[in-house]
Amino acid sequence: MTTSVSRKAIITCAITGAVHTPTMSPALPVTPKEIVDSSLAAAKAGAAVIHLHARDPVDGRPTPRPDVFMEFLPEISARTDAVLNITTGGSTRMTLEERLAAPLQAKPELCSLNLGSMNFVFSQMASKYDTWKHAWEKDYVEGSDNVIFRNTFRDIDGILRQLGHQHGARFEFECYDLGHLYTLADFADRKIAQPPFFVQMIFGVRGGIGADPAHLTHMKRTADKLFGNDYVFSVMAAGRHQIPFATQSAVMGGSVRVGLEDSLFIARRTLAESNEQQVGKIKRLLDELGIEVATPDDVRSMLQLKGRSNVGF
Repeated sequence: MTTSVSRKAIITCAITGAVHTPTMSPALPVTPKEIVDSSLAAAKAGAAVIHLHARDPVDGRPTPRPDVFMEFLPEISARTDAVLNITTGGSTRMTLEERLAAPLQAKPELCSLNLGSMNFVFSQMASKYDTWKHAWEKDYVEGSDNVIFRNTFRDIDGILRQLGHQHGARFEFECYDLGHLYTLADFADRKIAQPPFFVQMIFGVRGGIGADPAHLTHMKRTADKLFGNDYVFSVMAAGRHQIPFATQSAVMGGSVRVGLEDSLFIARRTLAESNEQQVGKIKRLLDELGIEVATPDDVRSMLQLKGRSNVGF
């Protein structure tokens, strides 16, 4: 990686995720067309990486079905050169086999990879709603305090080998706690994970590290010690912490992640109108700070991606 490229800030936009439900925001993309339109608008606003989950087009619940992913992946790819990043996390209710079905078929340039099993709790949001748009939503949200997101060392090993070694995908390594950095270092030491590493530090999820700015500083120092110059770091923070933590990351020389997967808001108590609006806000802040934003081609160089012509969609 050259210094001039690696210092540019990558904007990732996480379009829909698996936490928020249709009741929570009318802006949340659900159907393939909505995911396409939202992805293209976010890319036009400055996002070089588009992070993607799929939703059941009828009721908006998270789905692992490859056929649903294939309703939007080819069209997005045909209309933007942004890097398409497909989840291997799916949702806490999916099996590992379900979570891997779409990325194994799509063979993308980039996949997300959670670096550990953890409590991933968002049940606190249920108390904010008296009525729900769909019958599945309330139990799904309330029940998140009684399920565990599973990614064992064996699971991680298999994902790295199947998607990485066999299909050439690179990874957005999602680190929800300090120990996840050491997990990545373990796989790197054993040559199972290869640099350059794209390390997404995540704050403010119940069950993970809290959204304290001092924690970001500590995570960054630890990553520097473990990976030296062999990594690019980015920051995502849940809810109201999204923009402040993204800004702190950028000032520290890092990249940023925004999107309706991570926060439904654009300002205090104000719902975002779109993913594009969040991307536009962080892009303006980066511009004001004099930080150059990475293009998709920059990202492909920084992360040594296999190229958009080598995917399965």
